[in-house]
Amino acid sequence: MNIATFAAGCFWGVEARFRQINGVVDTRVGYTGGDTTNPDYKSVCTGQTGHAEAIEITYEPSVISFRQLVEAFWHMHNPTTLNRQGPDIGTQYRSAIFYHDDQQKQEAEMVKKELNQQEQFSGEIVTEITPATTFYPAEDYHQCYLEKRGQGSCH
Repeated sequence: MNIATFAAGCFWGVEARFRQINGVVDTRVGYTGGDTTNPDYKSVCTGQTGHAEAIEITYEPSVISFRQLVEAFWHMHNPTTLNRQGPDIGTQYRSAIFYHDDQQKQEAEMVKKELNQQEQFSGEIVTEITPATTFYPAEDYHQCYLEKRGQGSCH
């Protein structure tokens, strides 16, 4: 099993969409990329922690590749808006790939370059590609949030 970590705005919808992908074994939503130790939802929402709302994915690389996850990620949100997804504004809603090794970094950068060259989106991709740091799981009520409300199914 491998780990991938992404940020694409509010984590609820992104988690539900990743859970539908064959090869994704588990997900958890949380906070990463900031300076505050043990942040909670309320503090992250202030935009003062430096953390992004993120999703950590456990996947089976013999079923789905990291590249395929990256490609899916970029089509789950608008990667051309800086620190914004829909009505959600702030660094906590930024688009980011938190890579866990050099291969993930290289693949993410390669796909980003390809998508920009192909002009897949209405503007340049602003997704940050940065090393993974400590991932702080969000509070239990955020895990599988949409599924708990009858808008999907949890594994």
